Amino acid sequence: MKHVPLPFSQIIYEPGEPITHVYFPHHSVISIVTIMEDGSTVEAGLVSSEGMVGIPVILGGDTTTTRAIVQIADGGIQINADVLKTEFNRCGAVQSLLLRYVQAQYAELGQGLACNRLHTIEERLARWLLTVTDRLESKDFLLTQEFIAQMLGVRRSGVTVAASTLSQAGIISYNRGRIKILNRGILEETSCECYQVIKDEFARLLDNSPGDNSK
Repeated sequence: MKHVPLPFSQIIYEPGEPITHVYFPHHSVISIVTIMEDGSTVEAGLVSSEGMVGIPVILGGDTTTTRAIVQIADGGIQINADVLKTEFNRCGAVQSLLLRYVQAQYAELGQGLACNRLHTIEERLARWLLTVTDRLESKDFLLTQEFIAQMLGVRRSGVTVAASTLSQAGIISYNRGRIKILNRGILEETSCECYQVIKDEFARLLDNSPGDNSK
């Protein structure tokens, strides 16, 4: 195990690329994204201090069809994939915890698919911002509209309109890529039910699930 920096836009792994190391982020946020043939992307999951990047290595594989990319910089713990697999196969506490995390990720993926299909951009943006602020344990962070659009799988203009609506309502402030949550309660009301479903499942499965920042 060693501490490593995780700078913005660092690619942890690419589709089809062997995963040689896994990462446990501190206060960085890493997006797991699906890439289409035309280069468009949509986020399949977020990983921060609650989890790990490199799940395939504990499920019997060493590659995946997704890309893992750092969207908010900080640092984390890096472990050789083979070392983690050895420990995982001991069938102890590490295996139990990581399998519960996989279940939580599976729930997030399924709920996210429904959310992307059925809910408005404004609802999805609110859900996504709440998830990021929970994982970071901070109401203030740097994210560009272009990056948010790529993660949500929508046009940048759609994110601009949705962010403007939230800003004008006094729910968030947005200036030069810096987002600050001003009214979490109303942001939760604006979000679809998917945020609470995912949050409750992480809390149920993981003792160290991130709490909200309303306190």
